[in-house]
Amino acid sequence: MHHPLSHLLPLLDAPRSIAILGAGLMGRLLAVQLARLGHRVEVHGIGGPDAEGSAARVAAAMLAPLAESAITEPGVVRMGQHGLARWPELLAQLAEPVFFQQNGTLILWHRQDASDAARLQQTLERTQRTVGGLPAMQALDGDGVATLEPAVAGRFHQGLYLPGEGQLDNRQLLTSLAATMQQLHVTVHWHRARNVQDFAPGEPSQPDLLLDCRGLGARAQWRELRGVRGEVVRLHAPEVQLQRPTRLVHPRYPIYIAPKESGVFVIGATEIESDDPSPASVRSTLELLSAAYAVHPGFAEARILELATQCRPTLPDNLPALRVREPRVLEVNGLYRHGFMIAPAMLDAVLELLQTGQSPLAQRFDLRVQLPETP
Repeated sequence: MHHPLSHLLPLLDAPRSIAILGAGLMGRLLAVQLARLGHRVEVHGIGGPDAEGSAARVAAAMLAPLAESAITEPGVVRMGQHGLARWPELLAQLAEPVFFQQNGTLILWHRQDASDAARLQQTLERTQRTVGGLPAMQALDGDGVATLEPAVAGRFHQGLYLPGEGQLDNRQLLTSLAATMQQLHVTVHWHRARNVQDFAPGEPSQPDLLLDCRGLGARAQWRELRGVRGEVVRLHAPEVQLQRPTRLVHPRYPIYIAPKESGVFVIGATEIESDDPSPASVRSTLELLSAAYAVHPGFAEARILELATQCRPTLPDNLPALRVREPRVLEVNGLYRHGFMIAPAMLDAVLELLQTGQSPLAQRFDLRVQLPETP
């Protein structure tokens, strides 16, 4: 069979040696799957096993394709659908358990924001018509909200329920992936920043293939990348009993609240067009926590475990992409704010590409595969 990329990427039809730059979410997922397929894998990460410095460490890890369709394209929504089906399979193979929940998403708003909520509902309805296979969204009245989420009974009189959506614990996942890499004898160089130029893939004593998954660390090679800042607070609020990720429609501060295990909540808001990684401001922290308190007054007594910022790797169209910049080098980047939702789709598309030279999944997801420009 014709291999469209055979002149650029070695086909993984036999055990190969593979170097991965970046030990964040994509780097770890690819390392585990490629090692499981029998390849010799070496990972180079700028941080340590805790993934400090990685966007994946500071995230709510919500798997919400319909909810996210308000700010993204149908291809990314289809990637999210794929991810929801794939995550339980991927997690079942890992060395340590990872919290995974599929209780749907609840969207709430205060009366004064009803017009914003109506526009959001129209957007989500349009997505459901465009993308097949999404569970039907449910409009809730006050009683419906109270039945679904008793913790907010009486405070919200309308809502939307998006069945089937989920979340996982990002930090448990990163830890379990690190343990699984060790179990599979992946060689990992922690705290060791490497560049594409440090390798000559295909040469003697060099890897057969180089995968660059460094996110913003790859900006020297992928100049269109920019950072989009996010701010997240982790709270311990054992008296707050939310059963699923909850989003608040708000004109200035639409927040999400993701309940993890043991009374821990991850609360964040929309992105800020800035690659400034400095700590969160007092103003944004007050607004974030005030919005959370408006959803549930029990957050007033919560303990602040951490207030963190992150810059997520983003391409000009806010969509992910794969790029073959030179022979034997494949770059994976641009996951933006959808990293955990779309990572399994990106993983499977990359594996298809490396094993067969083409990817029907990439076509289904409208995932760009950029090739070198020919003179």
